[in-house]
Amino acid sequence: MKQPGGSDYATASAQSFVTVDAVGTAAAMPASWIHRVDHEQLQRGIEAARDALVRRQAPEGHWVFELEADCTIPAEYILMLHYLGEIDAALEQKLAHYLRSHQAAHGGWPLYPDGGFDMSCSVKVYYALKLVGDSEDAAHMCRARAAILQHGGAARANVFTRITLALFGQVPWRAVPYVPVEIVLLPKWFVFHLDKVSYWSRTVMVPLSVLCTQRPQAKNPRGIGVRELFVVDPEQERHYFPPSRGWLSRCFRVFDRLAASCDGAVPASVRARALERARIWTLSRLNGEHGLGAIFPAMVNALEALVVLGHGENDPQRCVAKGALQKLLIDRGDDAYCQPCVSPVWDTGLACLALQEEGSSTSLHAAERGLRWLQPLQTTDDRPADWRATRPMRRGGGWAFQYRNDYYPDLDDTAVVAWAMAQSSACADYHSNIERAADWLVVMQSRDGGFAAFDADNTYYYLNHIPFADHGALLDPPTSDVSARVVTLLAQLRRAQDRTALDRALHYLRREQEAEGCWFGRWGTNYIYGTWSVVTAFQHAGIGPEDPAVQRAVDWLQRMQHGDGGWGETNDSYLDRSLAGQMSRSTPYQTAWALLALLAAGAQRSPVVARGVAYLLRTQRSDGLWDDPTATAPGFPRVFYLKYHGYSAYFPLWTLARYRNSLGSTTV
Repeated sequence: MKQPGGSDYATASAQSFVTVDAVGTAAAMPASWIHRVDHEQLQRGIEAARDALVRRQAPEGHWVFELEADCTIPAEYILMLHYLGEIDAALEQKLAHYLRSHQAAHGGWPLYPDGGFDMSCSVKVYYALKLVGDSEDAAHMCRARAAILQHGGAARANVFTRITLALFGQVPWRAVPYVPVEIVLLPKWFVFHLDKVSYWSRTVMVPLSVLCTQRPQAKNPRGIGVRELFVVDPEQERHYFPPSRGWLSRCFRVFDRLAASCDGAVPASVRARALERARIWTLSRLNGEHGLGAIFPAMVNALEALVVLGHGENDPQRCVAKGALQKLLIDRGDDAYCQPCVSPVWDTGLACLALQEEGSSTSLHAAERGLRWLQPLQTTDDRPADWRATRPMRRGGGWAFQYRNDYYPDLDDTAVVAWAMAQSSACADYHSNIERAADWLVVMQSRDGGFAAFDADNTYYYLNHIPFADHGALLDPPTSDVSARVVTLLAQLRRAQDRTALDRALHYLRREQEAEGCWFGRWGTNYIYGTWSVVTAFQHAGIGPEDPAVQRAVDWLQRMQHGDGGWGETNDSYLDRSLAGQMSRSTPYQTAWALLALLAAGAQRSPVVARGVAYLLRTQRSDGLWDDPTATAPGFPRVFYLKYHGYSAYFPLWTLARYRNSLGSTTV
């Protein structure tokens, strides 16, 4: 699968070459490491990719590509409709068509293409299909049911799935952890507090606590159940929770059961106060037409909680909450799916960076329109936000990931947008935006020197042992990729006041390097993404190719190159670290990341890089874009994965333009 790497690439023979057509036709690739790409052909590929990206720019100036997750989200949309009793027959049939088309050969549904069987996703999809009218005797339902039972049955599903089953009366409430609404009243010194978990956890948990406390019954107009998915009758099942992982998990499990047994002793006045606090908390963060947290799971819980709290069908806030969910739907005619959220700020920031690298007047004009669109979306000093819980009395300056998410600006997006603004020829127009962004990012540095996505010092790791946290994604600790993006910005700005923060972040990144030479990628798949992020940051910080950490990264990337010249890494690497950097096929976006890292390390004349560029040009479509079916990033490693449809549009363009610019010659 891979070619041998190592430092030999620099001394390989320069006699062989392959000429690659810019839109996909290639001569047979010789076994030699060295290839030459004609400059005109490279330029045609760049222009085709540029034009394709510019065509996707919205009239308002931004980019927003589809953001696709696994089948859990469209299945949950159907479940939500039947929970509310507000069935949309035409829509649910389109969603069902999408779900059926994604059933895997193993009979169930995976978390990403070519992934293994996932119990929770499969149970929800099966239930959703049965709700829309699929007979349990249909061939695809028989296959799904057999796979679910073979893996232990629906009792083995995760906490969120079991809560859904409890709402539909398919399992007893003892099958789920105790999540009382009184969590909103707990003091900060307590072992658990909302400020101690990530933004996505608190936005999901607060409305969910209303549901788990009030225990409403889904309307389920067609009276559909899925008892056939259980190996043991749900009322008789005694093993809904997996064996405890050590003494801390056992302690939390005992506490969970004791607290649940005392639920009836909670004074009515306390419960009423907690329910009202949860209602106010949710409504204050409802985020208008963009929804609570601007993420699907929180938005669904918010809508269902508002119903429980007495907001009628025509209540304006309930209508807004439902409308926000409808805006996530992608209707493709014959089928439809629901996005987990939207990514306009992220897509626009990265598209601007790619177009700035391309550098033509067409690109720079489009990038400038994108930056002008982004400029007013920066959070202002007076907006309330949850990050202030750990950084009070500090001025804001971040950008969110979505169109709007005032309570939860994103450090990664903020660094990318400010980076693009700093590179603009009109950077003086963005001076105050850049300064505020950098000030806010430095304030959000965690104690270990790293940066997280939304919070600072969100490292209460013991909370991952509570029964509710079986997904292992309760927290938002610092990560290499986000930290690298912040370093990239701060190093470019060269502000004296950032020197200490920058040094601490660089020390953090050095500590995080794996023994093999790569870095873990929390928000992109996986070690290739993390390595690109960090090596790019090192370049901007003046850490050159001679640095041992950079050399180890380059060596690792060379070893991971495939025989076709590209790179690819499976999401299975989040399950099995030995698969880092490996997959049976190459992908355009991961090839782009690897090449950007190598170019940042000064390897522009390496034959390894030339072969990677050849791969990108050879696989480019006639319309200038690239095909790829894989999931490009984890929402939560091992639990939830995403396909950013824009990654195969702007990352290859960025890479091809960087390659051309780094050589600055007519023939490369």
